[in-house]
Amino acid sequence: MSLITHILACLFGMGSWVTICGLWVELPLIVPRVPEGWYLPSHLSILTQIANVGPLFVTLMHRFHPGKLNETSVIYFIVSFGTFSSLLLAFFWKETVVVQGVECSFYLLILTFFISTVDCTSSVTFLPFMMQLKPQYLTTYYVGEGLSGLIPALVALIQGVGIMHCVNSTQNFNPNETINGSLDLTSYLIPHYLPANFSAKAFFLFLAAMMFVCLVAFLLLNKLPVVAKEHSISLKYKGAIRNLDFAKKKKKSSEQKPMINSTNIIQRFSGTFGKGTYSWAQIVYIFIILAWVNALTNSVLLSVQSYSCLPYGNNTYHWSATIASLANPLACFIAMFYAQRSLLLMGYLTAFGSLIGVYIMTMAVLSPCPLLVNHISGAILMVAAWTFFVLTLSYVKVIIAVILRDEGHGALVWCGAVVQLGSLMGAVIMFPLVNVYDFFSSGDPCNTRC
Repeated sequence: MSLITHILACLFGMGSWVTICGLWVELPLIVPRVPEGWYLPSHLSILTQIANVGPLFVTLMHRFHPGKLNETSVIYFIVSFGTFSSLLLAFFWKETVVVQGVECSFYLLILTFFISTVDCTSSVTFLPFMMQLKPQYLTTYYVGEGLSGLIPALVALIQGVGIMHCVNSTQNFNPNETINGSLDLTSYLIPHYLPANFSAKAFFLFLAAMMFVCLVAFLLLNKLPVVAKEHSISLKYKGAIRNLDFAKKKKKSSEQKPMINSTNIIQRFSGTFGKGTYSWAQIVYIFIILAWVNALTNSVLLSVQSYSCLPYGNNTYHWSATIASLANPLACFIAMFYAQRSLLLMGYLTAFGSLIGVYIMTMAVLSPCPLLVNHISGAILMVAAWTFFVLTLSYVKVIIAVILRDEGHGALVWCGAVVQLGSLMGAVIMFPLVNVYDFFSSGDPCNTRC
């Protein structure tokens, strides 16, 4: 295999979610300087889900007008547009506009919608494009996709986002009452956030540079002769082979693949989707797990990460986010050497990761007084939980991608669509619980009273 192709595939994957991931890790610097305050994350969540109009359009085009959408041109457009939007974000994120007498961060919100559309659409365009290369490069692409979350998090740590110290202060708990002519003052610890090492503008310029690197990598993947040698057999050639073998396969119904844990022979997948390697029951099983895993990792648990971690301290929150971001590309790296297609293993890993997710969600519900809140073991357990949760379910995603990659271009398009659908469903469920019904209570990183 070509090392340069592996590097380019990784750099190409890094552009998939880098802008949205970068925007989220930069929120502690952005929020104090925008009129929306801490309501901004809920606005960003809504905009990110509305941005699914992009992958919906691409999926419908593939479904009803197959072959008419030039995938390469779409990728060139969205990556270029993402680079330009990130560049504009660096200069206009703190500019405000008065709408009906209310000041709002119009440019920040509209540019967030643009970059969200780019990132969401990458799920249904980047993966199918990787069909052109040998299967080994799909795993490398997933390593890059994992780095799209890790690298902005590491840069934000270098920047000093969210770094704070608890300092002594006094807070007036009863300002309308006096005792012996003086206010009732109580000693209290408050978080004091340190100034960042460089500005949010510089951070967004870095994100724009990463998107530009993704654009250059995609250009080279299309133009370099060394990459052309790494192309897999064309889909047209594969289709011809399948047509030649169709008559023979019809006579071998006894060789049809059984359902999961069943010896019953069922109707195989039709030729309109993939190769027909898996039964309908198996395909439904795969897509349900794919939607479930992405709902957990991209929406459900992510929306309560602060609630599950902050009661154990600010350092626990930052270490959980950083190491969990590292676990994603690590899982993809493991898959490069230990690639599996076992549906049984996929089910076991999903169940294991889901159980860890139940623990994380339980601690978030118990916030601000989760188990072992005043013990270092509680913090260590929470960091480990987030690490193994992301590591396990990221490996499941790679297993599914490898399986669907073998089923053809259409399977990877549907893979991206189901990823976005699962994320959307998770966000729809969690948004009212977190933002409307206040089902979760925030922990104080400096004062835990249980």
